Amino acid sequence: MSEFTEGANRLVLIGGMATTGKSASLKPISNPEGVMYLNAEGKSLPFRSKFQEHKIVDPLQIYEAFTYATSPETGKNIHTIVLDSFTFLMDMYEQKYVVDNPPLTKQGGKDSLAGWGNYAMFGRRLFLEYMAKCPKNKIVLGHTKEVYNDKEMVREVKIDVKGSLNGKGIEAFFSTVINAKRVDLETLKDFENKYLEITEEDEYNGYKYVFQTRLTKETSGERIRSPMGMWDRSETYIDNNVQHVIDRLDEYYN
Repeated sequence: MSEFTEGANRLVLIGGMATTGKSASLKPISNPEGVMYLNAEGKSLPFRSKFQEHKIVDPLQIYEAFTYATSPETGKNIHTIVLDSFTFLMDMYEQKYVVDNPPLTKQGGKDSLAGWGNYAMFGRRLFLEYMAKCPKNKIVLGHTKEVYNDKEMVREVKIDVKGSLNGKGIEAFFSTVINAKRVDLETLKDFENKYLEITEEDEYNGYKYVFQTRLTKETSGERIRSPMGMWDRSETYIDNNVQHVIDRLDEYYN
């Protein structure tokens, strides 16, 4: 298996609206001391963690982080890298390098076109040169939004990015895309599996925070995807537990 293929296989995108349990899903990760958590949102995790936490204040720091984690010397104790979130990372890039400090034209004016070109290149380079070549588990969180596709005349749910990256969407860089959401228990009753546990609190609330791993007729406008055979139909909904996803990657690829 090539370095690129191995790295791409360990790359997971978890999308979802606000307050759907994306960050909370990180809590069960085994050996938390081996998790490099890259915080681009500025807010604290919703639980006490033993992660190696790093606050991103300049988007270009993300390259340094992946170089550090990928190195056999400096990254030997890191098994998983989490980026929380790609959405805020790109917002930070836009503010810092497109709005506040854009490239300049030969005449000294702001070159917005070049700025947006650099924005797209930054995102592509992150995926193709850093993430895809890194053999660690890589969990990327992103905020979704619902948009209307005029060409296809359907409503779509996708990660919110701007510029040319918004064309095919960042989901195109991932073979595994999962959405975090809140689902009522009536819907979940048809999807019993070992990764889905309905707790007393869930019963009391009447809903559960879950990961959706496969498309359904009702969610055909979402960009959920995975390699063929990775998830059984009964596993369309599982606990919002990132360790379950890592375990399945291990089982599927190894």
